[in-house]
Amino acid sequence: MSKRLFVSNRDESVRLFKNPVLEYFSHIHPATPVVVYIPAVIVILYYGIQRISFLGSLILFFAGVVVWSLFEYVFHRFAFHYNPKSELGQRIHFLSHGVHHDYPRDRTRLVMPLLVSIPLALFFYFVFSFVFGYSYYLSVFAGFVFGYVCYDSIHYATHHFRMNGKVGNFLKEYHLKHHYVNPDAAYGVSSPLWDFVFYTVPGIRGKKD
Repeated sequence: MSKRLFVSNRDESVRLFKNPVLEYFSHIHPATPVVVYIPAVIVILYYGIQRISFLGSLILFFAGVVVWSLFEYVFHRFAFHYNPKSELGQRIHFLSHGVHHDYPRDRTRLVMPLLVSIPLALFFYFVFSFVFGYSYYLSVFAGFVFGYVCYDSIHYATHHFRMNGKVGNFLKEYHLKHHYVNPDAAYGVSSPLWDFVFYTVPGIRGKKD
């Protein structure tokens, strides 16, 4: 299990870049993904519906949400929690995710900055167009982006909202186990689905609470 030497439980930030422009854009308002991407999802889904039936587009949309959930799990587990050996690798890891584990309540770094999310969105747009073809990729991509917005919103909520109700309370407790109990388990944030599939739920097959 990875060990953290420092964890701040206050809503505070640490400076990441000497360059003031880079430092400025490393912070983001938590509502930004909703404001920027939800209108894009609506437009993309609208054009997706024009290419196939409404029902078919809806099915593909939800398939895109599932694809996002798998990407979220894989990226979180194998990229964000990779343990690099080199000094440069450790620096990159800290910038991408380590800072979040050290400062989990920093509300300005709980969602992905646009300087990162927009290039990634464009990359996946072209990947999906190649993989799914002209008729289907827009609907799948709309679901994928919607899944991302849900992920960012839920992630912020788990750290700063009370999240009453069975589902909300479960998601909050589940993600906080990843931070404060076992960082080598509970990689799913918006859903624990793939943790069950790959046996990384806390307490299952060696993933100790």
